[in-house]
Amino acid sequence: MEDLSFYIGVIGNVISVLVFLSPAGIFWRIIKHKSTENFESLPYICTLLNSSLWTYYGITKPEEYLVATVNGFGILVEAIYVTLFFIYAPSKQIRCKTAALVGILDVAFLATAILVTRLALQGELRIDALGFICAGLNVIMYASPLSAMKTVVTTKSVEYMPFFLSFFLFLNGGIWAFYALLVGDIFLGVPNGAGFVLGTAQLVLYAIYRNAKPSKNVANALEEGTQHEPLISPS
Repeated sequence: MEDLSFYIGVIGNVISVLVFLSPAGIFWRIIKHKSTENFESLPYICTLLNSSLWTYYGITKPEEYLVATVNGFGILVEAIYVTLFFIYAPSKQIRCKTAALVGILDVAFLATAILVTRLALQGELRIDALGFICAGLNVIMYASPLSAMKTVVTTKSVEYMPFFLSFFLFLNGGIWAFYALLVGDIFLGVPNGAGFVLGTAQLVLYAIYRNAKPSKNVANALEEGTQHEPLISPS
């Protein structure tokens, strides 16, 4: 059983890396155009926080090094994404907003979580507290594409719900939920089980609406150049 959980964890790491790298096309476009245009930094700031907390969880809990390693990679990738927002933000106001969000979420909140759990809690209580925080953030982030799903139903178009991101989130949620079942980790199992269900729902919607005729709302959005990005959460 330990060998199986290890191999499943390795597969989960590979899929999670693909999820982390899935926005690379967006950032190549940002570099090419030298502007972040209408893209938002919040999804990447939140994912950086999420990866940091899961890395800390993986380091703190015995035998969870696979969780720590993949999220350590996620910290590096998301830090690069956020840095590119600072470099190519089209205005000082957007750079200040990004800096404020990074300061609040990726510095203050993260430092508080680490210090409180490190100084005030010990042993299993520390692990449980970290697990609750990480699982709660993951559920929120996995639920973030619900707005994109609503847009698909409203507009009858999958324009703003990229297939490969939905597919990799479906695989990611499923494989990590299976891994959590094997190692008996409820904090990994609950959010990734929810991610698997939501990923399945997204793929079903994609199958229903991929050939549907878009409504006028889509045409208007395309003309206005509206950009939509789901939060990503590969843990």
